[in-house]
Amino acid sequence: MGPHIWLAVGAGGAIGAMARHGVSRTAMHLLGPNFPWGTLAANIMGSFAMGLFIVWLAHREPATPALRAFLTVGMLGAFTTFSTFSLDVVTLYRDRTLMIAGAYLLASVILSVGALLGGLALGRQFT
Repeated sequence: MGPHIWLAVGAGGAIGAMARHGVSRTAMHLLGPNFPWGTLAANIMGSFAMGLFIVWLAHREPATPALRAFLTVGMLGAFTTFSTFSLDVVTLYRDRTLMIAGAYLLASVILSVGALLGGLALGRQFT
């Protein structure tokens, strides 16, 4: 793996991390701090975008490895975050109830996978 792949991942990661921060700040401002809406929104939007990008990349073959790394590992890898999601589940369980933590966990998984499927379906409509 050449240095251009590392640079592509880093550039995508910077963009994804800044976008993730923007979503979190916006969600906090609009919906308040009592539920991790920003993480939920980022994971759903990122999953949807991953579906779109995968279809788009598949139809751009041969997509360059740098472009693929920039979009998927870099940008969307930094935009979505499993570690924050995991922390949110544990914090909701500790500070609230098992039911709220479980609802968040289920909503995150079901809606994010559903969003990925939606992105794939929409992406196929454009090809």
